[in-house]
Amino acid sequence: MTGMIHHHAQAVLIAGWSVSHGASESIRLLTERIVVGQNDEIALMSRWLRDHNKAVPEADTAYTHSMGSMPGMDQSMMMPGMLSAEQLAQLDSSRGPDFDRYFLTFMIQHHKGAITMVDKLFGTEGAAQDETTFRLASDIYADQTTEIHRMQLMLDALPSGEHRP
Repeated sequence: MTGMIHHHAQAVLIAGWSVSHGASESIRLLTERIVVGQNDEIALMSRWLRDHNKAVPEADTAYTHSMGSMPGMDQSMMMPGMLSAEQLAQLDSSRGPDFDRYFLTFMIQHHKGAITMVDKLFGTEGAAQDETTFRLASDIYADQTTEIHRMQLMLDALPSGEHRP
């Protein structure tokens, strides 16, 4: 839950850039859904941690500007799919159609990382035994798989450009 909160926080951060970075209308609609969905899941995960007397990490995104890892981790411990500092800088410096292309490419990477995390959870004996965890992980898997497919179609529909991530 803690790792996924940090993972979702990075998605919320970069999705929040769409308006200021001149994203197309279709990307803005996508990012609105991402922000709402990921914030709802962060709230659910935070409640689960509190209910289980676990520390609840701040969902702020200041750490995401470093290496895409949780505070105190080195790069070798980076969570699957997290954007590196270089990728964050590349996305943050892009505008308009370049932002759209980088955003889709990097968010596909990010979502694939979340799926990897869910697969690891389901592959761990005794994990995801309570209903909340099982449902959340199943929902993350289904939602992110669907969004990856949608984003890949959007990416394929973009005009060819010189700038490729």
